[in-house]
Amino acid sequence: MKEAMLYERMDQNRVRCHLCAHRCVIPDGGSGVCGVRVNEGGELYTLAYGRTISQHVDPIEKKPLYHYLPGSRSFSIATPGCNFHCLWCQNAGIVQMSMDEFEAIGREASPRDLVRAARRTGSQSIAYTYTEPTIFFEYALETAKLARREGLGNVYVTNGYMTPEMLDAFHPYLDAANVDLKAFREETYHRYVGASLAPILDSLKKMKELEIWLEVTTLVVPDLNDDPAELRDAARFIAEELGPETPWHISRFFPHHQMRDRPPTPMATLNQAREIGREEGLDYIYTGNVAAETNTHCPACGRLLIRRRGFGIFENHLQHGRCPDCEAGVAGVWV
Repeated sequence: MKEAMLYERMDQNRVRCHLCAHRCVIPDGGSGVCGVRVNEGGELYTLAYGRTISQHVDPIEKKPLYHYLPGSRSFSIATPGCNFHCLWCQNAGIVQMSMDEFEAIGREASPRDLVRAARRTGSQSIAYTYTEPTIFFEYALETAKLARREGLGNVYVTNGYMTPEMLDAFHPYLDAANVDLKAFREETYHRYVGASLAPILDSLKKMKELEIWLEVTTLVVPDLNDDPAELRDAARFIAEELGPETPWHISRFFPHHQMRDRPPTPMATLNQAREIGREEGLDYIYTGNVAAETNTHCPACGRLLIRRRGFGIFENHLQHGRCPDCEAGVAGVWV
């Protein structure tokens, strides 16, 4: 175990964790909602340090990040645990893994080991992903500091349920983030996720203020968050609060975990969501989990700039982040 950061000691050996928006008050011997931060004798420790449950080299487009170093590799790591309990979780097997199982099959790796592995694989960034990176904050932070010194970027794929204190501590080393905006209704977060919407919106706005490159993903689940009015509210928030240049990824749902009773998202729903995003002024809208091209066009003249299928790039006509025809700038972080 390693002593955690961002907590305060309270009476009766209790502690309050200030890492995520749950701000758990944890009694002596107890753990937080995430299951990996434990109180031992009035001190908070993290169990998610120095060992990974997953290490992979992914295309950056898999995060998905389409406007951050397109075509590059990202060394992707995770530990078990999450501060959400999504009924449709795509990674429930590792998210809900017991610490005993983690100890048995996890892979020991120091922050320096991870940075070396990223360099060895030709990756241009390290992605903290698959589970919720906020809950392995100390491990990610030390890795990110070393990565920055070695010229590597740092990427969060996150549910956005972190505190301002956490973002203040991490943001000097965080280059890009994709945030899952799972719904745009408070009751949906309460019922299906075990959290609240407002802190996520606050995190999104703060990331934008901190000039972290930001993209947003919404998994569109039938009869849960697919109402056109809700999708419009989400698109309007992105356009007005984060800026029309913020990419919105609209992903297709497939039955999984505890939501196997619902059908896949109809393509008509995704097309409607994309049209809603356009009507609200978003420049870049992408559909995910579909067998189709997801291309980037110039927001000024409409020229095809980047042609993608799946996670592969087949054409890239950008010239130093600008359209070759009209020379309009395209928002993002380019090679």
